[in-house]
Amino acid sequence: MLERIREIQAQAQAELAAIQDPDGLEAWRIKYLGKKGVVTQLLRGLGDLPPADRPRIGQAANQTRQTLETALAARRQALEAARHAAALEAERIDVTLPGRRPRLGQRHIISRTIREICDVFVALGFNVVEGPEVEWDHYNFEMLNIPPDHPARDMWDTMYIGQVGAPMLLRTHTSPVQARYMETQQPPIRVVVPGKCYRYENVDATHEMMFYQIEGLAVDTDITLADLKGVLDTFARALFGPHRRTLFRCDYFPFVEPGVEMAIDCHMCHGRGCRLCKGSGWLEIMGAGMVHPRVLEGVGYDSARYSGFAFGMGPERVAMLKYGIDDIRLFYANDLRFLRQFS
Repeated sequence: MLERIREIQAQAQAELAAIQDPDGLEAWRIKYLGKKGVVTQLLRGLGDLPPADRPRIGQAANQTRQTLETALAARRQALEAARHAAALEAERIDVTLPGRRPRLGQRHIISRTIREICDVFVALGFNVVEGPEVEWDHYNFEMLNIPPDHPARDMWDTMYIGQVGAPMLLRTHTSPVQARYMETQQPPIRVVVPGKCYRYENVDATHEMMFYQIEGLAVDTDITLADLKGVLDTFARALFGPHRRTLFRCDYFPFVEPGVEMAIDCHMCHGRGCRLCKGSGWLEIMGAGMVHPRVLEGVGYDSARYSGFAFGMGPERVAMLKYGIDDIRLFYANDLRFLRQFS
């Protein structure tokens, strides 16, 4: 019997050493130490032995059970340590490798251009204001001296979106914000209005159906065209360089009288004529003029006392001229190769 106990112990220890997973350990425990296990059955069979042999054989069987239980605990701990070490190895970080730089975003070139333009006018004492993109016909046209039968409405390809008592549309310019602002504020007024505009346009290299515009407005006593020219001349030099020259030519806009267009000398050829300026030496960047008296009177201002100037430009146009870009569609195509050039 003692030889049988030693054989069982040796066999159990050999099998235990070969086990590599928790399921195998549980099966081994049931086989040898469970209720119907080999060692348990040995202990239960002690009653069949002669009384003189029971103490010696019982002691040997109990010692084998204790030895196997200790070996089981040690093996379980060894397997858990091995599993933990393998997990650590799989997740190991080599701190000697160079780090990966995080990929940072950046402002879109048009957002940057809008900020640059607004910063120039803020430094000149203007405030930045915004207004709704969905607008009433009343503010988009009528308050700006463009009544329903006015031929100037043909200048805008308007996107109407419904009529609830009055026509509603996607604003075609940011000038309606000027009318809204003057309704609630008294002179002196100096504001710039950046925002999105919408027109029913065929998209090509120089036209988009959604684009940005920045309007400017100043109203006070004794404002003249010379003030307008001085402000826009300062703006051009701040944005395009201190040596830029400006040119003002007569133009027509319904909400200003007189109206002008402003151009700067071409920064590519310095006025000599090239492909960018189409040989003229000048690049048009905005329209402007003195606020029409009817617009002032429409918001309750005394046009005999107050005067003002207004101007409007497209940031896309400014960015195209400043960076030599020849297709407006590039700004909104989300091509990272293009956008990363302005990081």
